Amino acid sequence: MPFSLKGKAALVTGSGRGIGRAIALQLAQAGASVMLNDIDREPLLETGSLIDQAGGIAKALPGDLTQPDFPQKLVDFTVNGFGSIDIIVNNAGYTWDNVIQKMTDEQFQAMLDIHLVAPFRILRAAAGFIREAAKREIAEGRRVMRKVVNITSVSGVDGIAGQAGYGAGKAGINGLTKVLSKEWGRYNVNVNSVGFGLIETRLVQPLDAGGTIEMKGKQIKIGVQPAMREAAKSMCPLGRLGTVEEAAGAVLFFCSPLSDYVSGEILIVSGGARS
Repeated sequence: MPFSLKGKAALVTGSGRGIGRAIALQLAQAGASVMLNDIDREPLLETGSLIDQAGGIAKALPGDLTQPDFPQKLVDFTVNGFGSIDIIVNNAGYTWDNVIQKMTDEQFQAMLDIHLVAPFRILRAAAGFIREAAKREIAEGRRVMRKVVNITSVSGVDGIAGQAGYGAGKAGINGLTKVLSKEWGRYNVNVNSVGFGLIETRLVQPLDAGGTIEMKGKQIKIGVQPAMREAAKSMCPLGRLGTVEEAAGAVLFFCSPLSDYVSGEILIVSGGARS
């Protein structure tokens, strides 16, 4: 590996499964200490165990990011546990789709809450530590780069039918990325977004598989129509869906010194498929 993240403290939300778990594992492999978060406790502890078994360093704090006071608690737990917060990956999320005439206020707001409001609260909570640390480092004549990676989607860039809430939340996080890259550049923070196409996770399993997730006591169907999966493969120049490891690799780039002069960008990871 051409770089090391040893001595860096990373926070990865939604790291109990899928892309979030792959991101956490790759950051730990690169040497970072990783704070794990997910609403589901058991998968989260499994991620921590995998990092421990590989010789990495991880701590975990399960909890619901959409609770107004939890993002501050999570950031404080990270700083107190590792003495710093150098990398923030806002990855947590899920889909709750419907065409607009059938989408309820609850559905729409739920998508904004997890994909936009929660990341905003995490970044606001981290602002105090980041600003003070950067001012101290600059006064000492040191440039210490920190990283924010916000996970977006092709739905937030190009739009996907049936995803008014999800697409709006993902478009919003792109706007937050652009703004924060300008506000935090003076503190030596790179702020970027990575937008995924269809990656092989439980959220894009065939809809007829009957998968659900439980959110706030509701059972929400997850997955996509089999025909959509096949269409996505046919439209992709690479002819397949992406793996979670490939998705995580793009995030790792933005967390690494390789991206120290890249900020305010949106990197689409879709195998070349754009609508």
